[in-house]
Amino acid sequence: MTIFSRIIAGEIPCYKIAENDKFFAFLDINPMTKGHTLVVPKLEENYIFNLEDDMLAEMMIFAKKIAKALDQTMDCVRVGVAVIGLEVPHAHIHLIPFNKESDMNFANPKLKLSAEEMQDIAAKISAAI
Repeated sequence: MTIFSRIIAGEIPCYKIAENDKFFAFLDINPMTKGHTLVVPKLEENYIFNLEDDMLAEMMIFAKKIAKALDQTMDCVRVGVAVIGLEVPHAHIHLIPFNKESDMNFANPKLKLSAEEMQDIAAKISAAI
């Protein structure tokens, strides 16, 4: 069981943004920018491009709803999308609010935000969905 499956199951706490029967979205605990969100399928699959076509399409539509809420609530020009998939062996999409391309560089130092700030960000995004 991956760490993401344990988060979905409620075994590990997270800053949940949204979920439905197939997908789960939560704040990245090592964010590149405020509002950096992970979107994962509840189905445990290592590689995003191994998902069935309809599941991948639905995942992107679910991610779009989160991205629109990020647009409304975070101070950003756009919301970037990244799929790397090496950090955790569970398919996931990074939604990263950004103002300049360098904000999307995964080599950048991660933000250190308090639990209270993370909770406030999650609540603000969730309310906008």
